[in-house]
Amino acid sequence: MNALVAKLEANQFARELLTRCNFPASGLQVNCAVSGGKDSMAMLVLAVLNGCKVTAFHVDHSLRSGSELEARIVADVAELLGASFVSKTIKIEHGANLEARARKARYEVLPDDVATGHTADDQAETLLINLLRGAGLQGLAGMQHSHSHPILNLRRSETERLCSELKIECVVDPTNTDLKFLRNQVRQQLLPLINEVSQRDVAPILARQAELFRDDADFLDDMAKQLDPTDAKALVAAPIALARRSIRIWLTEIYPPDAATVERVLDVAHGKSPACEIGMNREVRRSQQRLQINSKQ
Repeated sequence: MNALVAKLEANQFARELLTRCNFPASGLQVNCAVSGGKDSMAMLVLAVLNGCKVTAFHVDHSLRSGSELEARIVADVAELLGASFVSKTIKIEHGANLEARARKARYEVLPDDVATGHTADDQAETLLINLLRGAGLQGLAGMQHSHSHPILNLRRSETERLCSELKIECVVDPTNTDLKFLRNQVRQQLLPLINEVSQRDVAPILARQAELFRDDADFLDDMAKQLDPTDAKALVAAPIALARRSIRIWLTEIYPPDAATVERVLDVAHGKSPACEIGMNREVRRSQQRLQINSKQ
C-alpha cells in the first residue's frame, strides 16, 4: 500500500464525504471523467475509497499551450490510487460557442456511462443559467442524482479541502476565471451578489429547489407519456402543460425542441396551420386528425 492510499483510507473527512456520494457498489466498474481539477480529482479518490474498479478518463481539448501535461498529472494520481487511466486528445478550434462545442466533443470520446465531478455548487449554477436562458421545468431540474453525478451532494469547498488534506496535485484551468463564459459570470458575480442580498449561502437552497423541480418534472413526464402526441384531438383536449410535455418528449426522439417549436406544433394540432418546421429538415403535418413527422420536400 503506497502513501496516498494509506492516507486516503485513514482520512475521516473522506469517509464522511463518501456517505453522501452515489457510487455503484464496491467492486463494480466506474468510469470517471477527470480533468485534473479539484472536483474531478476528489471524485476519483472517493470512487477508489468506495472500493470500485476505477478508470480515469482525461480529455485534452488542445486549447492551451502545455495542456498535454495535465494528462500526466491525472495519470500519476490514478497510478498511485491503483486506478486505470485512459487519455484522449481532441482538437477544438477557438471561436463562438466554445464551451458547448468542447463539451459535445468531449462526451463523444467518453464512455456513455461516464461519471462527472459536478457538485452542489455546479447544480446551483446550472439552475440559474437555465433560468436566464428561459428554460422550463425540466431545465430548472438541473442534473439528476445518479451514478453519473456521484458527488452532486458535495460542496466545492469540500472537494478542495479533501484534495488539500491528501496533498493531491491538481490542475488549475485558467478558463475557469474567464468572464466571457456565462458560467463563470454566474459563479463569480451573480451567486456572490445573491448571497449578499439574501444574507445567506443560497447554493444549497438552489440545489434543493432543483431536486423539487426534478420530482415535479418526472411526475408530469409520466403523465404526459400516457398521451398520444400524434392524436391532434387528444392534444387539444389535454391540459396545456401535458400537451406541451407530450410533444416535447415526442420531438426529442429527433432533437430536443425549444419552446417556440412546441408552440408551433400545438398550433398544427389546433388546426391553426397545416404544418410547421421542427428543425433537422423535418416538419410536423396534420392529416385526418393525426400528426406526422415528415422530411421537408
